[in-house]
Amino acid sequence: MWADPVQADRLKQMLDTLHRQKIDLADEVLIVNPGGYIGDSTRREIAYARSLGKPLRYTHPVKDGGDRG
Repeated sequence: MWADPVQADRLKQMLDTLHRQKIDLADEVLIVNPGGYIGDSTRREIAYARSLGKPLRYTHPVKDGGDRG
């Protein structure tokens, strides 16, 4: 599915929407970030959660000025 750019983009958009909906329902957001890594999509999800005032927790310390807040 990732080989076809159109399908990959559609899937990514669907997953982004699903993740925002889950954040909407959550009391708290757990950021799973092995090794402290946070990618662009996760940064956007963190920003969205913050905009809603959701508490955030991380599984690992964030590297290099990541998105800890």
